Amino acid sequence: MRHIIVGNGVAGITAAIELARRQAGEIEIYTSERHPYYFRPRLPYFLAGEISQEDLYVHPPSWYEKKGIEVHLGARVIRLMPDQKRILLADGTEVPYDCLLLATGSAPFVPPLEGTDRKGVFTLRTLDDALAIKEYASRCREAVVIGGGLLGLEAARGLKVLGLAVTVLEFSPRLLPRQLDDEGAAIFRRLIEGLGIRVALNADARAILGNGEVSGAVLRDGREFPAQMVLITAGVRSNTDLATEAGLPVDRGVVVDECMATGAPDIYSAGDVASFRGRSWGIIPVAQAQAVVAAANMAGDNALYEEVVPSNTLKIVDIDLTSAGTVVPEGEGFVEIRRAAPEAGTYKKLVLKDDTLAGAIVIGDKALAKRLEGLVTRRARLSREEALNLLEEMHHS
Repeated sequence: MRHIIVGNGVAGITAAIELARRQAGEIEIYTSERHPYYFRPRLPYFLAGEISQEDLYVHPPSWYEKKGIEVHLGARVIRLMPDQKRILLADGTEVPYDCLLLATGSAPFVPPLEGTDRKGVFTLRTLDDALAIKEYASRCREAVVIGGGLLGLEAARGLKVLGLAVTVLEFSPRLLPRQLDDEGAAIFRRLIEGLGIRVALNADARAILGNGEVSGAVLRDGREFPAQMVLITAGVRSNTDLATEAGLPVDRGVVVDECMATGAPDIYSAGDVASFRGRSWGIIPVAQAQAVVAAANMAGDNALYEEVVPSNTLKIVDIDLTSAGTVVPEGEGFVEIRRAAPEAGTYKKLVLKDDTLAGAIVIGDKALAKRLEGLVTRRARLSREEALNLLEEMHHS
């Protein structure tokens, strides 16, 4: 059996490891990137100069050989041919497969702003992006980051460490609108600004200014921010071009069923590019879980995917933030319990529904965060009284 994996991110590598463990036959990975697998969440630390390029790589070349995984770097797949069970590479080579996993991930979304083509405008998704940003930053004094999400904040901190004055522009009225509520976001903002990073909320960017090279950004309300570099971190979109051209069903991503199977025989999909029940989460635990299921089915087993509870952990220097499950509930039947200490920079919130822990936010308490993350994932039974006791117990410990 020849298993072809298109994409070298966490979903592709997880599937390759699973196939190797099952001794499922030949395993080949094709990727347009020129670097072996690296952990994307560590790119901001590389940007800041805190880890080396070598530290980014997860496995040495010998590891792939030992596992029997053949990786083709700089090998861009330009077409899927499901009827012939082949893929076409940019250099004209056709490669046959028995089973194929589409794990092409996602690409940064660039909003339709005026001036995004100016020199000094970047997105951060790949190691090559980080290398280019690092090189360009050496001639800049100020940077603007458009997007106050997880990546935007970690990248902003990386640029700050490089010595730039950094302003984060967030469209929403609060930072991390999907991971935080108003009260938690206010405490978190104070912590971020304590790092020397400026934050502008309700910041609807209109244009990137400059004559050839970036000179700043302007908002629709007229506010202007000087900068020689603009980093756009406004979310991602699934890389569905190959699937669309091959006639596979696509909505937000490549439509998959519980087996991670697509609409074409022997083609599976997992990770950021996949859409399960109309959703594409774009987070690592989901990519890993989907890849394990896809690989099992490619190897001839019968595995079914169960939706993973979304959870995010952000680590910026000494700021620990964990957000898991439903944290800004909509609808009836939810109970929210909070403990806030703005001066201490801590915030704890539990969301209950029908005596079950549906979600949690924890800022500044690593031990509690770890404990709650597991409880939310398991959808643990928890009464209001038990939740109050848990917060008090951790408060005094």
